[in-house]
Amino acid sequence: MASVKSPPVPAPSNAAAKPESQGDRALTLELVLREVAADGLVDVGAIDELRTLAKFRSYEHPLILIAEQKWRSNKPPKRVLTLEALSEWLAGRLNVPYLHIDPLKVDFSAVGSVMSTSYANRYRILPVAVTPDSVTVATSEPFVRSWIPELSSLLRRRVELVFANPLDVKRYVAEFFALAQSVRRAQEKSVDDKSTISSFEQLVQLGGQGGGITPDANDRHIIRIVDWLWQYAFEQRASDIHIEPRRDSGVVRFRIDGVLHQVYQIPQAVHTAMVSRVKLLARMEIVEKRRPQDGRIKTVTPEGVEVELRVATMPTAFGEKIVMRIFDPEVLLRDFRDLGFSDDDLSRWEAMIAKPHGIILVTGPTGSGKTTTLYSTLKTLATPEVNVCTVEDPIEMVEPSFNQMQVQPQIGVDFESGVRTLMRQDPDIIMVGEIRDLPTAEMAVQAALTGHLVLTTLHTNDAPTAITRLIDLGVPPYLVNSTVVGVMAQRLVRTLCSNCKEPAGPMGDDDWAALTKPYRATKPATTYKAVGCLDCRMTGYRGRAGLYEVMVMTPELRKLVINGASMDDLREQAFRDGMKPLRASGAHKIATGLTTVEEVERVAPPV
Repeated sequence: MASVKSPPVPAPSNAAAKPESQGDRALTLELVLREVAADGLVDVGAIDELRTLAKFRSYEHPLILIAEQKWRSNKPPKRVLTLEALSEWLAGRLNVPYLHIDPLKVDFSAVGSVMSTSYANRYRILPVAVTPDSVTVATSEPFVRSWIPELSSLLRRRVELVFANPLDVKRYVAEFFALAQSVRRAQEKSVDDKSTISSFEQLVQLGGQGGGITPDANDRHIIRIVDWLWQYAFEQRASDIHIEPRRDSGVVRFRIDGVLHQVYQIPQAVHTAMVSRVKLLARMEIVEKRRPQDGRIKTVTPEGVEVELRVATMPTAFGEKIVMRIFDPEVLLRDFRDLGFSDDDLSRWEAMIAKPHGIILVTGPTGSGKTTTLYSTLKTLATPEVNVCTVEDPIEMVEPSFNQMQVQPQIGVDFESGVRTLMRQDPDIIMVGEIRDLPTAEMAVQAALTGHLVLTTLHTNDAPTAITRLIDLGVPPYLVNSTVVGVMAQRLVRTLCSNCKEPAGPMGDDDWAALTKPYRATKPATTYKAVGCLDCRMTGYRGRAGLYEVMVMTPELRKLVINGASMDDLREQAFRDGMKPLRASGAHKIATGLTTVEEVERVAPPV
């Protein structure tokens, strides 16, 4: 690493106290402002005003003070100089490697074993990576380096210095070391408790299953770990939290924009205690580990927004796996355009849901957004003049304007009996969570024939396949014709980050024609590619939008159904009636710069 040669600059009198030794010096406001002026980042007048202001106020770090001014850079693309942007810029000016600290990529247990909290706070440093040969340490004080030879000698490893955002260093020093300590203390407590209980008593506590004892779910260290897990999941826009057992440890993963990311590994005893803590909060049976359970937890985000978690457990070979699905309270406030509907898809969908009776099917694999679409639709339809009833397994989101019923097979309440019950509740609109078998399909048909609008889901790859699926279940074609209003297939595609996407050039004519067939759509002048920045966690994508294939049951389609036409014939007729395939919907989003070709090809099946 190249050394930085700059004349010594005295620290301002109002700078926070730092350890000073031979050769160490604090990063000063004057030094940073000189670099800002030399690089032409902002006007000299603004710099002089800040010099005057700094004489009358205290500040924690010079970069924090500069970021508070919200200066706009003179250099293209002339963005606001945020603290992260200033940190990256200064690292380049000082010839020090820059690092954005991503907690998802930091093994905090390993980091916590490198140094003590007091040592990290003393020098304002944070270990972020540990290997057998080296330790990478982040700092916001690049000229304080007396600790490097000391730490290198103690650990017998090479120390690599990187520059990081000063607020991140401060925050994660507190979080990582506290979290590492909680994991260590919880593990130690489990070992201590285990050593004080005889093997016979352990066997009794576990109901004869053997193994170690179950750690206390109310232990303050476990409470801290679970609370941090939720807080960080909310910050990272995670939709699901997975806590998974392995042979010798546990793994925590977040699903962000449809992709799973490993967060950290935890000791096996701590994993067991975390699962017990979550089950306790979800009002599950903690001692029952042999059968799956479902529950709910209500909590709040750091911003004070109430969030509901749907919790599900599953017994595995190495212990209980638990998944917490995070429901965004804003989902029910989104309109159809926010979900990704094009003008044509929206007009066809609104025409379908405006029907007074019939069956409307939404199809797609698990995680394709079917529930979000149905809830948003029901929210639109649930006026004070109508009675909206649902039967679900499980209830995804609790909405006061619906009458929602939970399927409970253990007491004989399944979808079939649930729909039969709803029919006696004077409903106008019924939502059935899923059609899985013929009895449920028959009840949905009976509800539609008796004047109710029924919305439900079916697991098929595209819209036309839903018709043949109903017939395969045993629903007669004439009843399909009489009741089905239309079918919509959907997928979720990741959307490009607006801050970092870049042009990728035009697509080839053949590639574009293959993507949009059987339609002829105008090829865009250019497409865009994912790049990656801090806003999108270097993935190039931020958020998701829907791809839709809306098939309205026309008289021509009904003739084909009653005559027993093949699925290919149904699909061809649907195309002639105006249905656009999923990939054509994706092509529209590619043309508008919303997503990439790779994303559409990944989630949407070819025609």
